[in-house]
Amino acid sequence: MPASAQCPACGIYFFKWGQSPARRDKMPKPDKDGLLQSLLMPRPKMDTPTFYGRCITFILLAWWSWTLIGYDYRDGGMFDSFMHNILLPIHEAGHVFLIPFGKFMTILGGSLLQLLLPFGIAVAFVVKYRDNFAAAICLWWTGVSLLDLAPYIYDSLHPQLTMLGGHTGENGPHDWIYLLEVFGQLHRAQQWGATAHTFATLLTLLALGWAVLILRRQKQALDA
Repeated sequence: MPASAQCPACGIYFFKWGQSPARRDKMPKPDKDGLLQSLLMPRPKMDTPTFYGRCITFILLAWWSWTLIGYDYRDGGMFDSFMHNILLPIHEAGHVFLIPFGKFMTILGGSLLQLLLPFGIAVAFVVKYRDNFAAAICLWWTGVSLLDLAPYIYDSLHPQLTMLGGHTGENGPHDWIYLLEVFGQLHRAQQWGATAHTFATLLTLLALGWAVLILRRQKQALDA
């Protein structure tokens, strides 16, 4: 029987029998430049109204960022913002979701969900939907969430901020007093608060810069 013959019963070609499939670990991996380029790619198809709607969204968020970053993290001005009212239910939900994992995770859960929820959505937009602009907006949301946490962290050393229950950290539970005490860092609470604010500012600006690059490339694609 010739080597190229096909089995009449099962349809297998005999010359392929016993050949192992290509090993996945030998597949070429994308280099760093390729990954960077993929993060800067706009949507392959977009109509003009949607594009300009995204431009308006970007302008509004950039303007709002100036206000949010300008809040003094040392006095909790961020807590008076509309954004804080958006983030507060997410923070409280984080406490509830992690109750089964013990006291430490329950207390950490509020801050953790506040940061991981927008970041996780950003990753989903990149990996699943290939929508880098939407991912940039979610990264902006992550940065702003950290801006919201910075006053809370800073307040831990000398609690003055009014908590949800109407008390200060001296008279009731305060997430970051507990968390920093666990790691022996309560005496450095103000330094950690300042660091969180600085990093949050940089992350927010990075996200806005990413969004600008995507919009620029999207405009080039529309004009082509």
